Amino acid sequence: MNGTTRVHTLRFDDERLYLLDQRVLPGTVREIALTDAPGVAGAIRDMVVRGAPAIGVAAAYGAALAVAAHRGRPDWRARVDADLALLEAARPTAVNLAWAIARVRALLDRAPNDAVAAVRALAVRIHDDDVAANRRLGDLGAALIDGPCRVLTHCNAGALATAGYGTALGVIRSAFAQGRIERVLADETRPWLQGARLTAWELVRDGIPVSLIADGAAAWAMRQGQVTWVIVGADRVAANGDVANKIGTYSLAVNARHHGVRFMVAAPVSTIDPACADGDAIPIEQRAEDELLSLGGVRHAARGASAWNPVFDVTPAALVDVLVTEKGVVEKPDRERIARLLAS
Repeated sequence: MNGTTRVHTLRFDDERLYLLDQRVLPGTVREIALTDAPGVAGAIRDMVVRGAPAIGVAAAYGAALAVAAHRGRPDWRARVDADLALLEAARPTAVNLAWAIARVRALLDRAPNDAVAAVRALAVRIHDDDVAANRRLGDLGAALIDGPCRVLTHCNAGALATAGYGTALGVIRSAFAQGRIERVLADETRPWLQGARLTAWELVRDGIPVSLIADGAAAWAMRQGQVTWVIVGADRVAANGDVANKIGTYSLAVNARHHGVRFMVAAPVSTIDPACADGDAIPIEQRAEDELLSLGGVRHAARGASAWNPVFDVTPAALVDVLVTEKGVVEKPDRERIARLLAS
């Protein structure tokens, strides 16, 4: 039995891409309308939209806007390629962004008669495929959970991070609907507070019991027996099974292994990067120091202090108990098992 969600991240009407502005949730619910690819790239870079699958879908729609804007000019392809490069450079770690742009380039290289309609149809297909993949992997992940139990999640890998339903929260939604989960513990996720602002908001809207905890409380919650599974999403999975996700995921995996808590990564196949040999090859985005030194625009750190602000870390495959995708479940992922999954 599938779960449901009342959360919708983006929509497209052929002329505009509408994005739910995730920077101002949960206090304000507003959409931003974008009409060109540079605007979409800026929205991705500035975290109006975030989460690897959602970024990929938004970029595909941005590409559709680029083709519509430039088609008919003598140099239209060069202009489109410049816009695609802007989109691709907006966030370096999430592989879904580059994956979506590569699909657009491959389509344009085949020189379709109506490039505008073709790229628009591709973007819609990427959108629809992501929702379907999330629902499928949600059910596959839920089947692994014996309940009722409590689970812990980090950052936001829900409908807000995807085209709809969610990856980690997709598993949680499906498992809750089946009576396998009784409560979710959500890490606050500093410095952008995606757990506090976004994950808790999603779960409350969908009627799923959620308790917010400080990031540093996760190990103690495990020690107290409050966590059966840690369930997270991913921004990139390397060919050997190493996983890049929001900063703090690695420490959760280490603590989960120490406390005998199972660790699940839920991600669509588009998040697996077979060209990336291992976690050392994954680029880790560094964002502005002020994101860590301030909160809500108010500085709370001592004047003169600097900050180190990597926004992702890499969890070694050896700490991942199971990788759940829409194509199947990979227990103890490694290079051979992931290659078999991709070839299936």
